[in-house]
Amino acid sequence: MSASRRSRPAPGPTQGTEDGLRVTKLIASRGVASRREAERLVEEGRVKVNGEVIREVIPVDPDHDVVKVDDRRLPEEPELAYYLMYKPRGTITGRNDPKGRKSVMDLLPDGIERVEPVGRLDLDTEGALLLTNDGDLAHRLLHPSRHVPKRYRVKVWKTPSESQLEAIRKGRVYLDDGPVAPALVRVVETTEAGENTWIEITVTEGRNRLIRRLFQQLKHPVSKLRRETFATLSIRGMERGHVRALTGAEVQRLRDLADGLKPDRAGKRRSTKGHAKAKPKGRAAMRKVQAARKAARQAAKVADNPSSEG
Repeated sequence: MSASRRSRPAPGPTQGTEDGLRVTKLIASRGVASRREAERLVEEGRVKVNGEVIREVIPVDPDHDVVKVDDRRLPEEPELAYYLMYKPRGTITGRNDPKGRKSVMDLLPDGIERVEPVGRLDLDTEGALLLTNDGDLAHRLLHPSRHVPKRYRVKVWKTPSESQLEAIRKGRVYLDDGPVAPALVRVVETTEAGENTWIEITVTEGRNRLIRRLFQQLKHPVSKLRRETFATLSIRGMERGHVRALTGAEVQRLRDLADGLKPDRAGKRRSTKGHAKAKPKGRAAMRKVQAARKAARQAAKVADNPSSEG
């Protein structure tokens, strides 16, 4: 090993960037672990960069720096993969569970790429769960500034009053960690006995157990909860536990949402046509246009029937 390499305890930033590529992001992109798990690997001293153990997240250059986890070099970057799962109740979204509970990872078909859940769903919550190895896309979709929509079907005790529903719409429900952002909400149906009500609500936040805490605050506890869409991806037509690959159009919608586009514009092609010419205003302008058109038609007639000479 050269003296220059021994004197370099950790790599500098990637050439041409301010901070380089964070080592945890690189590890996640190679399918070794999620970003959170990669941070734990670094803290435990299981990550080496150019032969040196690191104890904190640092920037690296994938083209020049050698990164190892448990003394094994990172694999080549896998092909990006995107799946939607209809998560059933009774499963956790984590990969490992000290209590031995069943994980959504157990439901993935054999042979697919290592993917990670985007966000979390509670043990007793079912519904749409995005899984991917595109760590950058996942990170941006979960960022609070993106306001990615998530639609839920909720079964609550009794029926919330119109004033309570309006409080949800206006963002006037306050929890221990702050007010709930304005959300779309409507009553879908009430049971015959009137003991329970199904409600549809669309939120743009990702706080822990937000829906359950929201209705608990309004004195209408949740008994069933299903996420029907995540970032416009729907479980319609899917069975519980089913996993399907996303279409190209669905992936494009996700990328547009991650870029900050509104849901109603995500996935739609941008128009490449030029702006329409403004119509002339006023009678005088219209007469000039009509005169010009008449002159052009007359000129065309002359060109089609030229006079013979000599």
